[in-house]
Amino acid sequence: MNLSLYAVHAFVILDTDGHRVLAKYYDPKGQSYLGSADPNKGLHTLKDQRAFEKGLFQKTKKAGGDIILYDGHLAVYRHSLDLIFYLLGGPSENELMLHSALSAFADAANTLLRGQVEKRAVLENLDLVVLCLDETIDDGIIVETDSQTIASRVSRPKADASEIVINEQTIMNAYQTMKEKMQQRIGQL
Repeated sequence: MNLSLYAVHAFVILDTDGHRVLAKYYDPKGQSYLGSADPNKGLHTLKDQRAFEKGLFQKTKKAGGDIILYDGHLAVYRHSLDLIFYLLGGPSENELMLHSALSAFADAANTLLRGQVEKRAVLENLDLVVLCLDETIDDGIIVETDSQTIASRVSRPKADASEIVINEQTIMNAYQTMKEKMQQRIGQL
């Protein structure tokens, strides 16, 4: 058995019609496949990837399962509202580790998208989703399985408190506003 850190061959998000929302196929550079075939054999072209995804979707479109062996790949998947998340590994890969990574990604995406993990929200916040994926998997190596850590590394800083700029103009505006309010109060007495 050839032990390797390269556990993930691909990450795919499909919608409920089987159309690709996001796909990332990992082809680790410099890795020799001693005694084994290329992990993404036959998945190097877009046409081959789409055909593979179509067949995978046909096998997993109904909710109820979370792992399948399909076309020489171990596929761990998770259904969301109108999306299906897939994490693909080798047939001898540790399915618990793949499932843990997929769960961490899905939970972090749920946190970042404020509970609205649906196609529209994923497409509108694709930058956050891709960063979340990159914090979970790096070149096919699972680097993080804690959803809170992933979400904290990806989340945007709060713009309300850190963006306040105090300068002479804002101080003068505040002074003028306070002066007018005081004059109105004195005029009411």
